[in-house]
Amino acid sequence: MQNDIWSEEFGDTADEPILLIMGSMSQGILWPDEFVGRLTAGGRRVIRYDHRDTGRSRTVDFEQEPYTWEDIKDDVLRVMDAHGLESAHLVCHSAGGLLGQLIAVERPERVRTLTVIGSSPLGEREGMVIMRALMGEPQPEGSLPEPAPEFVAFYRELITTPPPAGRRERIESMIAEQRVLHGTALPFDEDAARRLQERVYDRARDLDAVVNHRLAAAARPDFEPVGVLHRVKAPTLVVEGTHEPAKPGHGAIIADRIPGARLLMIEGMGHTLPPEVHEELARAVLAHTSAANG
Repeated sequence: MQNDIWSEEFGDTADEPILLIMGSMSQGILWPDEFVGRLTAGGRRVIRYDHRDTGRSRTVDFEQEPYTWEDIKDDVLRVMDAHGLESAHLVCHSAGGLLGQLIAVERPERVRTLTVIGSSPLGEREGMVIMRALMGEPQPEGSLPEPAPEFVAFYRELITTPPPAGRRERIESMIAEQRVLHGTALPFDEDAARRLQERVYDRARDLDAVVNHRLAAAARPDFEPVGVLHRVKAPTLVVEGTHEPAKPGHGAIIADRIPGARLLMIEGMGHTLPPEVHEELARAVLAHTSAANG
């Protein structure tokens, strides 16, 4: 535990460092052990961590200790500092990709390469697109593509249903959410999902504290600067699944706006990282982080 942020690292400290940045309200263990193992076997020093108010990291009473996504972004740099890293390869998922994009803009000297997986372009306020879709409101012209219908239907029901009571009900709800995010192409392994969500539940200091990330976003709605992605200098790989339910088509927009960025579409992948995609994804990350070093 460093600076109240839980983290762990794998591999040789002399190897090229990769920092894994998970999405909003998500623990670092959602980076699968098998995927991490493939990266370390490929000669990388890999670090993953729990965002504040998730997992084993410190949780707070938001009313007493408010913060913004600017602070969550700065936590990334604090984790790097705690592990003695002046710079690292940033590999980011979902809202973690927004953090990675912003750090690449603001602190280019700290980003060796950037890999953005299942994310949205910085500055587009993707959360508003989702909210309008859930409310059935029309999207303004030029908005990002909407989530898939099954995603919208699930979260419409979720926000109008009383929260589950007790461990068993909560885990069942978490599995149902994972199923939707998994997408519709690849088989869904419910037993594996249960093991993962039981682990998420049992290692959390306070599972309800994750909602503080939403409060942090509301506290600073202008967190994302607009029109800055052309300033990203780090070699960038953008990854999206062909069955992405949450942010379909957003990857191509990121790749178009970052000079020299490359887009990789992974067949069958949704918004999660199931075993079927580990080999292809790890191979792509290893190649991307190797090419940057000549």
